[in-house]
Parts: sequence; structure tokens; C-alpha cells
Amino acid sequence: MPTLTLSSSVPAAATAVDRPVASDELDNLDPKLQKVCELQGFTGEPGQSFVIQGANDRPVEVLVGVGPRAEIDAKALRTAAAAFARAAKLHKVVATTLVDAAAGIDPAEALQAVCEGAGLGSYRYTALKSDPDKGLDKISIVAKFKGARAAFNRGKAVVEAVTLARDLGNEPGGSLVPTAFVKIAREVAKDSGLKITVWDEKRIAKERLGGIQFVNRGSTHPARLLMLQYKPVGKPTGSVALVGKGITFDSGGLSIKTASGMASMKIDMAGGAAVLATMSALGAAGAKAAVTAYIPLTDNMLGGDASRPGDVFTARNGTTVEVLNTDAEGRLVMADALALAAERKPDAIIDIATLTGAVSAALGLSLAGLMGNDDSLVGKLEDASDRTGEQIWHLPLPSEYRKQLDSVVADLKNIGSGPWGGALTAGLFLREFVGETPWAHVDLGMSALSESDNGLVSKGGTGFGVRLLVDLLANW
Repeated sequence: MPTLTLSSSVPAAATAVDRPVASDELDNLDPKLQKVCELQGFTGEPGQSFVIQGANDRPVEVLVGVGPRAEIDAKALRTAAAAFARAAKLHKVVATTLVDAAAGIDPAEALQAVCEGAGLGSYRYTALKSDPDKGLDKISIVAKFKGARAAFNRGKAVVEAVTLARDLGNEPGGSLVPTAFVKIAREVAKDSGLKITVWDEKRIAKERLGGIQFVNRGSTHPARLLMLQYKPVGKPTGSVALVGKGITFDSGGLSIKTASGMASMKIDMAGGAAVLATMSALGAAGAKAAVTAYIPLTDNMLGGDASRPGDVFTARNGTTVEVLNTDAEGRLVMADALALAAERKPDAIIDIATLTGAVSAALGLSLAGLMGNDDSLVGKLEDASDRTGEQIWHLPLPSEYRKQLDSVVADLKNIGSGPWGGALTAGLFLREFVGETPWAHVDLGMSALSESDNGLVSKGGTGFGVRLLVDLLANW
């Protein structure tokens, strides 16, 4: 990953610099350049770019679209900065002047957006490459105003947090086992000033976390429950619990997935990664609420004593659950973590998980589903979505669907009846474990993984949810 720096002017070492172009100001360009733009299909829309070779030892110039001048906002700046970073990827030192192009919005907001776009647009996972591509080494963001350093630091912290979540999502499930995840979390907690608590398999059993035990039975790697605490300076403005699904690899258990369905299942811990990454950035973001994170960690495998369809377990809150499909395992570990969080009576609980494929069947691969039992909390998440551009869509929790979870032999079964509405019945299942606490559920589906570079997203793990949650908690 390139280093992000803040500069008051374009550094002499920069060999590429952007040139922001508004879509309604193409006529202001030199006629020859207008012709080149026409030939390149460049219309100045956010995300468009092309390179103009420099002359007389001047830096290469990269035209980047920012959309109509009067409509430039944080989303347009993020997208433009990401496009610039990709277009200039063959240069070691580059500079972006996009902050100056955003005269209509708060400069601190503009600077943070450009920082996020440039940093995330240049992301690549190269940890396992024997000969990684050489490319960008430093991106200088040009800005000079009072408060620029603070805005830059916030943006940089968000980039580092999303990078952490992406790195975790891209690491193979065979190496990122629960104990390895915990080791990384200890380093994060130390660097971020977080309190960390880890329950091993014996403590998990003692604390009656039956869902985690149930899923872990087929694995040779012991489960863990990871808890992190963030305390702000001064009196907290509230208390929030975050719960992130940490299935480090999902084979489907005895309800085994297809080969193609299993190929991407190292990403099934994306919710847990997003929560850990969010916690790492709260101090830099200036979050004023006290935040406690719960991340249940296990893989879902097919060992000799793997849980069988039809088996029943007892969750932390005493609810008995009949498991008819062991591939619907995320909700089982989340049930324990949600019940534990609810016992401690926070002002709100927010969970995030790659819980269902059904949500992506409904919303596609870029949006996440949002459900909850509290309209105010749902609204706060929607506001954070608008600010960050991480798109979530509010879905219902129809009370008439609840009866689909009734079991003949236990209090609940873990799947609904039939193939329809799977994301909603999964949300209804989770609701059983939060009591009266205000709660919201973000179902990532396949938004946690991208098959191509697109805007801020790079191919592989997306880190979806980190910017959403950091923004939410920074504004709590």
C-alpha cells in the first residue's frame, strides 16, 4: 500500500498529478485537448480518467472527472481520487489536487473524502505474491487550510481500517483460523488503546454459548469469542454494542456447499473483520460513545463429530434451536453474541454479517440489507450510508413470517419454510436474541467480495461496513 501524505503544494518528486475536470466545463479546455477527450470518450463524469504525457520534464497529467461543478460532493471526490490512483499506478510518487476542486463543500469533508478515495483506490493484496507488482509508493494530497491535518488524519485512519478488513478478508481460511484472528486483534488492540478479552473453548462452554459450540464441533481449530472495548475521553455520549460474524471458513458443514459455492467462503468472516477494523479507527475518528465489540470466531467444517441436521442446541439466552441446515450457521454464533451483548444493556446493538445469499439475490452484489427493531437506529445507519456512499437498503421484518421459524421439537428452527424470503427470516431469527434493546442488522451478502475493481472497491475483499460504522459512531 502506498503511503498517504499531506502537502501544501505539489511535491517536486511527483511524476504524476491529477487535473480535475468538471463535466460542464469541457468547453474551457484547450481545443486540441477537447478533441482528445472526445476521442477518448471522456465526458468529465466521476470515475473517468485518462493520462496526458508530460513535456519538458513536467509531471504526467491525469485528467479525472468530477461531474457537474455545482454537484461536486464527497462521493464524487472519493470516486475521482480512486480513479486517479489507479490511472497513476505505474508512478512511485503522485499528487492529487482534488481538494481544491470542491469549493462548494466543507474543505475538511473534501480532504477526508479524497484521502479515502486515493488510499482505497490504490489498495492491492500482495502478501502472498512472490513478486508483487511495483507501483505507487506515495500519494500526496495537496491541501492548505486550518484543520487540514485533523481531517487528513481521520481519512488516513479510515483507509488503514478498511485496509485491515480487506486484508483479513483476502487471507486464506486455512491460515486465518480463530487463534490467528485473535493474534491480529491483540496487536490492533495494543496499537489502538482498546481493552481486549478472549474466551477460549472452556470459557465458551462455561458461559453457555451453545451456538458457537454447535458450529465448532466439526473443526480441529478451537473456537474463540473475541471482545473489544473502546472508551472515549470524557463522559460517553452513549453505549453501543457491535457484533460481527467471524466464520473464518464456511464449508457448509454436513449440509455441504457446492465447490463453486465454497470457493469464496474465506470471506465469511467479513462482518467480524469490519467490526475489528471499525474499533481500530474510533479513537482517530473522535467517537464519543463507549463501544463494545463481540466477534464469535470458528470455522464450519465436516469433522467426525460435526453437528448433524436435526440436532438441537441451547443458546446463551436459554432458547433451544433445531438446526435443519448446518449451512445456516452464522446466525447460530451470532445468536450467542447478540444475547450476551443484550445482557449488558447497551443503548443499541448493531450487527454485521455475511448472513445470507438471499439478500444479494434481492439487492445485487453492491448493496447490503438493513433490518432492525428501532426506526431511529435504522435512520442513523441510513444517514451514515448517505454520507459514506456504502449503500444499504432497509428491508422489513414481517411478523407473519415469524411462524416459519417454529419448530416441532425446539423453541426455534434455524431456517424458514421454503426458498423465499431467506434474508428476512434470518433477520427474524436474530431478533429473538436481542430482547427489547434497539437493534439493527446489516446483512452483507456478497457485498463483502468484489469480482473487479470498481470505484473505491478493489477485486477481492471489500471491507464493506467499516466506513459506515466509523461514521455512525463518530456522529453518535
